[in-house]
Amino acid sequence: MSSSFALRDLQRDLENKANDLGKHQKEIAKNHQLRKKYTIQLGENELVLKELDLLEEDANVYKLIGPVLVKQDLAEANANVRKRIEYISAELKRLDRFIQGLEGEQNSKREAMMKIQQRLQSIQAGKAKA
Repeated sequence: MSSSFALRDLQRDLENKANDLGKHQKEIAKNHQLRKKYTIQLGENELVLKELDLLEEDANVYKLIGPVLVKQDLAEANANVRKRIEYISAELKRLDRFIQGLEGEQNSKREAMMKIQQRLQSIQAGKAKA
């Protein structure tokens, strides 16, 4: 009788861990999407910086603010883009560390699930022999 309780408890534990793993995988996917967005923004800003570097010092630079183009100083535009690149790069590094941690936790959760599955199989094999 006790083996059926243990079996039921293990099955419930396995189900809970599977649900937890599913949530974890969604969190990882969400953060990968965010990382992709930042990577695209970084590429766009690096391209803008290259374009700004090609301009003469007296060139007119305009920034789109809502529906209006506003004239901006070249040095100010350059500084703004560099700050944006710095910020995005820092966010990418932070996200990479976060994702790496999540993936480590995911591997631990998978290992725990495998151990529970092995225990379940050994209990079921013992019942089959009996």
